[in-house]
Amino acid sequence: MTLKQKLEGIYIDDLFNHIDIDSLIFDCDGVLIDITKSYDQTIITTAKYVLETLANINDSIDIDFKIIDGFKSTGGFNDEVDLTYAVILSIVAAKKLKKNQTEFIFTVIKNSDSTGIKSVEIFLKNQVDISKIINQLSYPGSHKENILYQIFDQLFYGPELYLKLFKNNSKFSNSGLIENDDVILDDELCIKLQKKFGKQISMVTGRGKESVSYSLKNLLQKFDLPNSVFLEDESRDLAKPNPQALVNSINGMNSKSCLYVGDSMEDFIMAKKATILGNKTTFCGIIGTSKNPQEKLKLFEQNGAILVLDSITLLPKVLNLE
Repeated sequence: MTLKQKLEGIYIDDLFNHIDIDSLIFDCDGVLIDITKSYDQTIITTAKYVLETLANINDSIDIDFKIIDGFKSTGGFNDEVDLTYAVILSIVAAKKLKKNQTEFIFTVIKNSDSTGIKSVEIFLKNQVDISKIINQLSYPGSHKENILYQIFDQLFYGPELYLKLFKNNSKFSNSGLIENDDVILDDELCIKLQKKFGKQISMVTGRGKESVSYSLKNLLQKFDLPNSVFLEDESRDLAKPNPQALVNSINGMNSKSCLYVGDSMEDFIMAKKATILGNKTTFCGIIGTSKNPQEKLKLFEQNGAILVLDSITLLPKVLNLE
């Protein structure tokens, strides 16, 4: 199936039909918020800190968007801390094997799949003994007690918000990288979407509710919050691409046909699984917040997506709302 470019920034297949869509469900990161300078930077900063302090590796490579997008393209790394963990293990293994770090990471990515960190651990354990760093990190554990979560969350949230969320002090004094969130959603777009969907607009995101609220502020009230799911606040087994959270949101709104707007392969897989379970879901991929939009477009196209947009700001146009 080949997407056809109908309008600038809109890639749409003839099979797309928005007439019967009665609800709109959003992912948050990379969709409502550009996280390039916040979450992505936290991955980079956390990995470097852990490698230096726990693994005594002071010459680790810079983690760039190709590595981040590479892991995310496998469908198993919607959680940025999972991705950070995979990067750390990969670099430790590369050092022990005396291999080029960049080349080895992409070998790891090629051997990863939608099971995420499990696939990385299995592959690396067959290459070299990395039990020491695995034991040191003891990941995943809980956000409050696990050392990797603590470091990541402290760097992301900053001292004040971290204290509020976790009732513990941060070891870092710098402002949280969450301050670099670039919010794309605005009141004008919400008004246009509400004219069609009314209260049938929710969110299924990997973030926690407090984190989303901090960045979106009053815009969060535009969503059907009782039927939204903030996966960081839920059991880990509900993490994407498990479709249960999306199914719960769809059923909670009594939706017959929803449009799920996401930016990752986990989002795409989740939407497909929800449809298989009898909950008609059309996936809309967002590529404009990626450092390589055309590569992400190609990824979605190869996997059969029928609607891809540069930005959520184009939703009114593609849904004939303007």
